[in-house]
Amino acid sequence: MKYDFDEIIDRKNTNSENVDGWRSYIFKCGPEQKFPYADDDFIRMWVADMEFAVAPEIRQAIIDRINQKILGYTIVSDHGYYDAVQKWCDDRYGWHFPKEELVFSPGVIPALYQLIEDLLQPGEKAMTFTPAYGFFLHACKYNNRELVQLPLIKDRTRYCIDFGILEKKAADPAMKLLVLCNPHNPAGRIWTEQELSHIAAIASEHGLWIISDEIHCDLIRCGLRHTPMGKIMPDYKRLITCMSASKTFNLAGMQFSHIIIRDKAERSKFIARDKTIGAVNPLSVAAHKAAYEQGGQWLEQLKAYLDGNFTYVDAFIKENFPEIAFKPPEATYFAWLDMSGLLPEAGDLPLFFANNAGVLLEGGDKMFVGNAKGHIRLNLAMPRKLLEKGLHRMKEAIAKNKRQA
Repeated sequence: MKYDFDEIIDRKNTNSENVDGWRSYIFKCGPEQKFPYADDDFIRMWVADMEFAVAPEIRQAIIDRINQKILGYTIVSDHGYYDAVQKWCDDRYGWHFPKEELVFSPGVIPALYQLIEDLLQPGEKAMTFTPAYGFFLHACKYNNRELVQLPLIKDRTRYCIDFGILEKKAADPAMKLLVLCNPHNPAGRIWTEQELSHIAAIASEHGLWIISDEIHCDLIRCGLRHTPMGKIMPDYKRLITCMSASKTFNLAGMQFSHIIIRDKAERSKFIARDKTIGAVNPLSVAAHKAAYEQGGQWLEQLKAYLDGNFTYVDAFIKENFPEIAFKPPEATYFAWLDMSGLLPEAGDLPLFFANNAGVLLEGGDKMFVGNAKGHIRLNLAMPRKLLEKGLHRMKEAIAKNKRQA
C-alpha cells in the first residue's frame, strides 16, 4: 500500500492540543492575548505529534474493536500483545526482554512522575543531559527532587557527552538516578554503542538507576539503527526502559506506553502505586497491537518522507540562513536550530515567530531545561507544502527584523 503523507487534514473540532492548546502551553496565556495572525492561519510546528493520518490498518483495528460492542474495564491479559511488542523489538533492535518485566502506563510522562517518586528519597538527586525534554525537570520538581544538568557539548552540528562531568556527578553520594533520552530529544542523536557502554560503565560503578526514555527509537533516519540500553546492559537490574508506539504512529492521544522494569521489587511497587489500578483503554490496546503487527510498511514510508523533509530543510537553511550550522539529525522528527546568530536580540523566540511569522514552535531554556538558549525546535512531521510555507514565513520575518535593526 502507498500511504499519502501529503494530505492536509483539518484538525479543528477534535479537541486537539496541537490546535487548541498552544496558547496555554507555549505562552501561558488565554484567548485574551491577541496575535497578528488568526488561529487558523498559524503553521503549527510545535508539540510532538504529527500532521499525518494514522495508518489505515490501525484505524481499522480500532473500528473492529468498537464493533465488538462492549468497552468495559480492560486489562492486558492475553499473551498476544506481548508477542507483538517482543517481535517488534527482536526484528528491529535484536533485543529481548521477559514478559514479566512489561508493565503499562498511560504514558511515559506519568511513568516518570511515579518512578522518580519511587526511586529517590528526600535529599537524593537525578541527572540528565541538556538540552532535555522539559518533563524530566517537571517530574523532579513535582516530587521535590533535584535534577542536575549535564550540558552536552556541541561540536558544530553534533552533540556529544562530556563523560568527565558525568563521572564527576555520578560520584556524588546523593546521586541515584540518570534519566537518559535514547535517542535524544531535542538534539536528535542516536547514541552509539560505545557511548552507551561508557554510560553503562559509569552507572554500574556507582550503582545508579537508569530510566531510559526510548519513545523516539523508531523515528530514525533510513539506514540507521537504534540500540536499546537494555541490549547494552543485559543483566543490570537497575534499568527501566520506557517505550510506546505513540510517537511512532501518531497515537499520543491514546495514552498508552510500555514500562519495562527489571527489578522485581520496583516493578511490584510501580504496579501497587499505579493510579490507574492496572486498567487500560481497550481502544489503545487494539491500536498499539495493530501498529506493531501491521504498521511496518507505513513506518518505512513515513521515515522516507521525513528524510525528504529534512533534506528540504537542510537545503533551505544552507541557501537562506548560512549562519546556522545544521545537519539533519539521526533521530526524531525535530530540527534543533541555533538562532542566536540570526536573532541575537529577539529574546522569546517562540513569541517572536508567533507574532512575526505566524509559526508556532518551541525553544529556549524554559522549554528544554538548560543549554538551550537561542535555540528553537521545529516539528517537521507535516505535509511538505505546510513545511515550505512555514519556513518561508520564518525567512520573511527574519529578513524584516534585520531591516529594522
